[in-house]
Amino acid sequence: MNIRICIVLLLEKIKLSCRFPFQGKMILIFLSLQAAFVLPQAHARDLNIAVSVAAMGLSESDRLLMQTLQEQLTEFVNDRDWTPYTFQPAERIEGSISLTITERQGDEFRGTIMVQSRRPVFHTNYHSPVFNHMDRDVAFRYFANQPLEFAEGTFTSNLTSLIAFYIYIIIGLDFDTFAPLRGTEFFQKAQNIVNQAQNTPESGWRSFESPRNRYWLAENLMNPSFRPIRQALHGYHRLGFDRLAENIEAGRAEVLKALEQMQAVNRERPGSFIIPVIMNSKSDEILNLFGQASSVDKERVLRILNELDPANSAKHQALRQ
Repeated sequence: MNIRICIVLLLEKIKLSCRFPFQGKMILIFLSLQAAFVLPQAHARDLNIAVSVAAMGLSESDRLLMQTLQEQLTEFVNDRDWTPYTFQPAERIEGSISLTITERQGDEFRGTIMVQSRRPVFHTNYHSPVFNHMDRDVAFRYFANQPLEFAEGTFTSNLTSLIAFYIYIIIGLDFDTFAPLRGTEFFQKAQNIVNQAQNTPESGWRSFESPRNRYWLAENLMNPSFRPIRQALHGYHRLGFDRLAENIEAGRAEVLKALEQMQAVNRERPGSFIIPVIMNSKSDEILNLFGQASSVDKERVLRILNELDPANSAKHQALRQ
């Protein structure tokens, strides 16, 4: 059984509502002991991430080098234990990492990285997008067959730290969708990488460089002021989408409630980074979900979307068609 689903079932077993975050060490100890008996002990990795590396406008030798890097990154991401939990192969967290190289100077490469993840919706074949983010501030050193090394607590290279950072973001968001605030331990790991990268010459890690970079993504996810956003992710997925198959109206109502939670935080902390990051993965899905809703709910959702995602307000007008 998947550790994420197991957590939910165990909470229900001990009659704790999944609407509330974990309370105290005793619950965590109980869950750990229960999981030791419930979860299979066979070894399995955590992730099923498609990794691609593209070299735009570079030479044939550069493209061959990038093919080698792609193979190494695929192994680095998927053949490593990123969590202490056990996943069966079909239960691994799914997503993709697309690295696009646009410039090379010796062993130095620059480009962008697109990171995406998704999670299954109960009782359906549908997968809901959870994370969909483009980082345009990518720079690293790499030479042929260079070992890709990473260890928690140590900054080894900008490349492996970059990839590990986004892996922990993917895992943390995934866990948050299954149980309230369950991804905290992984967001802490991502923030630790940010802290270790403060003295590296590559950018993207420091607060003063940009209001929307890796520093602020980790900061927002760990900031108590944005905790309702993370709790809304649980409501959106576990209480909303996971119940659509059995009761679409009840599921829609929970999704709407989650969006209203996000709206409240946005009004208190306008201009945050985490809200547009979330909306970038959710806006199309929300439009599809409420396309057949009542006119009242459509108008409520339209107002919320225009607040949370004003750049796409024209697209949101599809709800009125």
